[in-house]
Amino acid sequence: MKKIILSALGILLLSCQTGSQSSITPQSTIKIEEGDGKEAIIEKAAHVVPTENQLDALRNEFIAFIHFGPNTFTRKEWGDGMEDPAVFDLKTLDADQWCRTMKAAGMKKVILTAKHHDGFVLWQSRYTGHGVMSSGFRNGKGDVLKDLSESCRKYGLKLGFYLSPADLYQIEHPEGLYGNLSKYTKRTIPREVPGRPFENKTTFEFEVDDYNEYFLNQLFEILTEYGEIHEVWFDGAHPKRKGGQKYNYPAWRELIRTLAPKAVIFGREDIRWCGNEAGATRQTEWNVISYADNPDALSQFNDLTDTDLGSREKLYQGKYLHYQQAETDTSIREGWFYRDDTHQKVRSADDVFDIYERSVGGNATLLLNIPPNREGAFSPRDVEVLEEVGKRIRETYGENLLQDAKGPKQVLDGDPDTYLLLGKNKREIVITLRAPATINRLMLQEAIATHSERVEQHAVDAWLDNQWKEIATATNIGYKRILRFPEVTTNKIRIRVLESRLDPAISHVSAHYYPTRPPQLAFSRDKEGMVAIAPLQAEFNWNPHGENASGNLNTGYEIFYTLNGSEPTRNSYQYKNPIKVENNVLKAVSFNNGVQGAIHSEAFGIVKKEWKLLKASSQLNDRMAATQAFDANRRTYWQSEDGAAPHFIAIDLGKEQELKAMVYTPQTFHPEGMMARGIIQVSADGKNWKTVETFEFGNLINNPTPRSHRFANPVTTRYVRVEATGIAENGRSVTISELDFL
Repeated sequence: MKKIILSALGILLLSCQTGSQSSITPQSTIKIEEGDGKEAIIEKAAHVVPTENQLDALRNEFIAFIHFGPNTFTRKEWGDGMEDPAVFDLKTLDADQWCRTMKAAGMKKVILTAKHHDGFVLWQSRYTGHGVMSSGFRNGKGDVLKDLSESCRKYGLKLGFYLSPADLYQIEHPEGLYGNLSKYTKRTIPREVPGRPFENKTTFEFEVDDYNEYFLNQLFEILTEYGEIHEVWFDGAHPKRKGGQKYNYPAWRELIRTLAPKAVIFGREDIRWCGNEAGATRQTEWNVISYADNPDALSQFNDLTDTDLGSREKLYQGKYLHYQQAETDTSIREGWFYRDDTHQKVRSADDVFDIYERSVGGNATLLLNIPPNREGAFSPRDVEVLEEVGKRIRETYGENLLQDAKGPKQVLDGDPDTYLLLGKNKREIVITLRAPATINRLMLQEAIATHSERVEQHAVDAWLDNQWKEIATATNIGYKRILRFPEVTTNKIRIRVLESRLDPAISHVSAHYYPTRPPQLAFSRDKEGMVAIAPLQAEFNWNPHGENASGNLNTGYEIFYTLNGSEPTRNSYQYKNPIKVENNVLKAVSFNNGVQGAIHSEAFGIVKKEWKLLKASSQLNDRMAATQAFDANRRTYWQSEDGAAPHFIAIDLGKEQELKAMVYTPQTFHPEGMMARGIIQVSADGKNWKTVETFEFGNLINNPTPRSHRFANPVTTRYVRVEATGIAENGRSVTISELDFL
């Protein structure tokens, strides 16, 4: 009863404070009625707030993904569902090491791929034999999810799980349940299994078919036997379909809401995908967004990839206003599953910390994947990066340089439940420090639990040379905004709200300092083989498939490099001008004021100067010519004509070369034409071809990064032909930004 009274009082106060003519109850979904004008829509948007579970999920901020399974041993991104469970050749498992590392990184929750698209399960399920129970792991008695749940309790981490709706085992197996055209009938969940009773006696009755029953039974197992669950992750990716299979999501949701009342659901109404897997972030990430239909009744996954999801113009176009936060999901390694420690790139601490500041500091959650190796542990390089990132987060944001400053108490007291409501006449906050301090980060938060996200434009000024000087600007704030700017030394800060939806409520302001680091580096090589080394430019704007930003605002650095595989130091070659690199691994590092930056490494193959086009199956037009597949320019690409199969390209390398690997770089301008499978052929005369390799690349559309295929045995040839035998999403043409051979 007390909670109801307080809630009603809060709503009454909110109505008075916003000055609205009608009382609008803050809630996570508000319908736009016929006749609502633009002002009414914006007023409603200013009352859309997160649920208690959503707010709790936002406050986790930095969470972990763990992709683990047969792909760890087959080195594939996506399995085919027909793997022998014996390939999961796990001898040891150290979930405690996982949790210690995640805790050191500052993470608060972990999500395990309990079942990926291949259908292999990592727990002792009653309803399938395709999983750990049929592997040699602990003689078939092992349970990865159980080990992780116990370690989470030990280290104080929340637990979530990924359960793939797509299931290639159930699709491909002769007796598989997916798309078997079974009838919908009333069924009891969970289905009883002799000798395996449930301690939880809750039961449900649903009208479902065989596959939905199977899926619900597995949900029930995980939700009742592994402790409290805080997130259920549904992936919208789908490598293959069969039989017109439909998902009975309302039944799934009822089960989850009943058995895991504190859990948020990813891919549906609670949390949405950020739109890319590269760690890119939008300049403006609104969590109050519009829907044409009721988001609580959608029958499909919510993959929202537009640059703009929540501007005023977008809100005017909707029928429902809904709170739905974004998770920025990306991997610490190249790819989601562990492959090896030699060729698989690992993000630097600079890179991960930058993504952390852009995502968590951009009104989203960072979901970072850390794939365990084949010994069941995080590899040392991953651990080193994560521990360093945690150290930087603590050192930067653990000290608030406004701790003893003078200003509105509500924004300086560190209490998320207090806030300063800024009226129309004075939408600014002035904070005076007791002594001048050097800062280059400012953290702002709105009181989203009661007042939604309202700030649309804001600026920050510092008092310098006896006058205000603008040092940073941005758009929205929402749950959290981290502003990054060149360091200034000042004793006074002013925050100005320039545009807002009703009166904004600011709950937190803090200032921080992050020591300027040398920039991250990027390489670019031309057809002559000349490589330029330059800082990786900060990308604060939305770039669905771009590389990650450095986040460093500095000058005065020096760059050193090696070509012999050794780690570069200040005693290595100093970079001044582009350098010739062929069939070598180039490693480079920057230094600034004695501080060493992250080492950037890349293997460069055969120089393309003498390459010629022998033949291509077709080309869409001159702007997408076949020669652009090897012009050393990732901003151009070859596209074949629709349906002109087989799609292939044949290249004269100019002279005989020993080939050890092929690198395929997809174009990133649109999702069509990704080369998912293919064959590599060689020829002695450029006319008669022999197949020497087959390749397969998974998850290209969502993660269109360069993909490498290493040959089983080196091949010496002058003529090489690449033919696509499979295009992602059953595409009708093939696209290639670059082909390289190592």
